[in-house]
Amino acid sequence: MVALKFAVPEKFPAARLQRARGIGRISTKQRDSRTVLDTLFQEGCSKIRLPNTHSSALEAVLINTAGGITGGDHLAWAADVAAGGRLVLTTQACERSYRSTGDVAQVHIDLKVRAGAHLDWLPQETILFEASKLHRWLNVDLEEAATLTAIEAVLLGRDAMGEDAYDAILRDNWRVRRNGRLIHAEATSLSGQGNERDAPSLLAGNKAFASILHIAANDDAAAALATRIQQRLPDGAIALSVNGPRLVIRAMAETGLALRRMIVPTLYELTGAGSLPRLWHL
Repeated sequence: MVALKFAVPEKFPAARLQRARGIGRISTKQRDSRTVLDTLFQEGCSKIRLPNTHSSALEAVLINTAGGITGGDHLAWAADVAAGGRLVLTTQACERSYRSTGDVAQVHIDLKVRAGAHLDWLPQETILFEASKLHRWLNVDLEEAATLTAIEAVLLGRDAMGEDAYDAILRDNWRVRRNGRLIHAEATSLSGQGNERDAPSLLAGNKAFASILHIAANDDAAAALATRIQQRLPDGAIALSVNGPRLVIRAMAETGLALRRMIVPTLYELTGAGSLPRLWHL
């Protein structure tokens, strides 16, 4: 009998997991007082669709065909709104940040709004699953008299499944500039520790929260808008502050449905298209 010997590696190389990559870019132009498509680019899992609307604004729906994001995924979205234009960007559904095996999911958003134009950045809520890791950057460049309405809403776990996603990690960074000068910066951080969620000065045990930013054309326009919105703010954990051309609204609620019912009336006041995308309707 002949003994056969096989060379066995001390350690097999770790399997390389497939990761999602996506890039989506859109730019507009003006035609007969309407905002229309100029250029569109999409690659990988990022897709952009343009539904028909009855508004003079152009509406674009951003779609992640991967069905969600997880550690190691990378998405990049960009938009350029022509002078005097009106563009609404929303998402097909809530973005889902799934459990990560170690790496961080990254999302980069770069928005350019030309002189006198308005952009509505209205993605639907992001749902953070247990052990998810998400880093997101929102960069906006406004020209003279350009205006902006932006929202990011986050749900901590799925209500129907009784999840709380206490170990979810989120880094959300916003930078907004007008004529190259920084006029708004903020950073949201969840480090996966329960005490930061339950503290009365933070989320106070709530599982849904949102930040809304509106940049008006000037200080007077912001003050007038703030007065009108304050009269319509629903009762609950929602508040507004105004500083120069900036309106900042913070809201939190026990559930995602309660949060949406709280913020939708405010978004109606702030949108440049005069209405919310159909995908936002309850």
